[in-house]
Amino acid sequence: MLILVCPLYTYYYHMQRFTKPECQTCPHRKNPLMSCCSPEELEFTSSNKTTHYYQKGQYIYQEGNHAMGLFCISQGKIKLSKAAGDNKEQIVHLLREGGVMGYRALLAGSRYTHSAVALEDCVVCFMPRPDFLRLVQANQQFSMSLMQLLAQTLGLAEERMMHLAYKPVRERLAGALLLVQQTFQRDDDALPFRIALGREDLAALVGTAKETVSRLLSEFKDAGMIATRGSQITILKPMRLQELATMYD
Repeated sequence: MLILVCPLYTYYYHMQRFTKPECQTCPHRKNPLMSCCSPEELEFTSSNKTTHYYQKGQYIYQEGNHAMGLFCISQGKIKLSKAAGDNKEQIVHLLREGGVMGYRALLAGSRYTHSAVALEDCVVCFMPRPDFLRLVQANQQFSMSLMQLLAQTLGLAEERMMHLAYKPVRERLAGALLLVQQTFQRDDDALPFRIALGREDLAALVGTAKETVSRLLSEFKDAGMIATRGSQITILKPMRLQELATMYD
């Protein structure tokens, strides 16, 4: 007998499965921002935030929308991307659990300059803008950590811009695979890094066509640097990828 599962039912099923994380006991409270908060501030934040479940492919927020608050990733992987010409996408940043997003537009009082999209099923906490600004104004350590995070993000953006301008596509793809590994591999994982990532996302990360990414991945596979199975990519020789990625440095 064929059983059809309603997407809305699946959504609410997952909503009921996850437990709303509390800031005081969150495993990611050691991140650069929340580690600056006192127990009282964490309790206040936890009581005022909301927690949301997003399915793979869903928008957490969209480019051009007004910034309403700070987002903290409790579970899952997220990409930050911009809309380019010809309906193309450019991925500008990758984030995992413990990461925060939306702070630049909040501080500037502007609209989001990129979209945040779930790469897999995610649980994300939302801190309203007034609570975020309250922390900025009252907690000097929080403000300093926020400035350091902004400076780090700016530095990464400058480096990425230089790579897009001067590095050949092959070297950029090798660097992108290493970036994905660096971002998403767990510290205690001794096995070769493996991730399911579509060719479209890799192309948007590298700044090239999907067909070019597919061709180069086949070359990397033939050279024994990676293994592929559908959208799943396993990095077998990260040092060889590193040599290729830094060939023109």
